Amino acid sequence: MANSILAYSSSPHVKNPKTTKSIMIDVCIALLPACVMGVVYFGLKALLILVLAVLSAVASEFIYQLICGKKFNQITKDFDFSSCVTGLLLGMVLGAQSPWYVPVLGSAFAIIVVKMLFGGTGKNLVNPAITGRIFVFMSFTAILTSGWVLPKIGLIGGGNAMVNPETGATILTNTFDAEYGHLLSVSNLDLFLGTGIVGCIGETCKLALLVGAIYLAIKGVINIIYPLIYVAVCGLTSVALAGFDFSWFLPSILSGGLILGAFFMATDYVTTPNTTLGNVIYFILLGLLTAGLRFATKIEVVSFVILLGNLVVPLIDKFIINKPFGALKKAKKKGA
Repeated sequence: MANSILAYSSSPHVKNPKTTKSIMIDVCIALLPACVMGVVYFGLKALLILVLAVLSAVASEFIYQLICGKKFNQITKDFDFSSCVTGLLLGMVLGAQSPWYVPVLGSAFAIIVVKMLFGGTGKNLVNPAITGRIFVFMSFTAILTSGWVLPKIGLIGGGNAMVNPETGATILTNTFDAEYGHLLSVSNLDLFLGTGIVGCIGETCKLALLVGAIYLAIKGVINIIYPLIYVAVCGLTSVALAGFDFSWFLPSILSGGLILGAFFMATDYVTTPNTTLGNVIYFILLGLLTAGLRFATKIEVVSFVILLGNLVVPLIDKFIINKPFGALKKAKKKGA
C-alpha cells in the first residue's frame, strides 16, 4: 500500500466512445439521403443552396473564434462538425428558389448570434438551425413564400393536384383546402416520396428522411420513440380537429416539415429535457401545438413550434427532476 497511488478526478466518471464530433458526423450522414433527393428533385440550384449554407456556417464559426483570439490550429483541432449540421439543416428547410444570400445570412445568424454568443456548442438556448430559418423567413418572407420550383419528377401516386409555384402556397396549404374542410387530391404516396410536390429542399422526400432517422436510431444517436410520439400526437390531434376523420392522419404527418423537424431538429440534445418523463411531455406538447396551430393558421408552423418548445424546456427541467440514487423520501409531518 505504501507504493500505491490514489488517482482522482472530477466528474463525469462514466466514459463513452461517442464524442460530439462522432455524433455530428452521424447526423450529417443521416441527412445525406434527403439532401440527395432534394438535388434530384430541384436541380443544381438546390445543391448550391446546401453548399452555401454549410460553408457559411463553418466560416462564421471560424471567423468568430479568430476574432476572439483563438489560434487557427486550435480551431481546426477542436472542430466538431456541429456547424456543418446547422448549415445543412438550414439549407434543407429553404426552397430552391431562395437567392444565394439567404442561406449565407441565415447560417451566419444561426452560428454567430444563436450559438457562439451563448458560448458555442452545447450552450445555445434554442436550436440554431430552427432560429436561423425563422430569421430568414421573417426577413425575406415574400421571397421564401413565392416562386416555388417545381420538382423534376411529377406525381406518380395517382394525384392530380400539381402545386402551382406562382401561388406562393406550401405543401401544407395545398394538401388542405382554404376552409380546412376537405383534402385535395394529392396522394399519400406522392407526399411520402415528395414527387410532384413543391416545398423545401430537404423536407419533401419523407422516405429519405426516415432512412436517415433509422440510421441515427441504430447508431444510438437518438431515441426514436420521442419523435414518433411527436408525429403520432400531431396526426391524431389533426384527426380530432377534422371531426375524427382518419383520412386526415397520413396527409397531416406527411405534409410540410413535420418529419424533418421531429427526427432531426426536435431531438437536439441541448434543447430537449433531461428526463424521460420530461421528454415525453415535451414531444406531446410539440405534437399538440403543431396540429393546433396548423388548424388555426393554415400554414406550416413546425419551426415556430420547436422554437417555442425550446423555450419551455428549462421550465420542464425545473419541475421534473430524476430522484438521485439512494435518496430517501422526506417524512411527512403529522398533523396537530
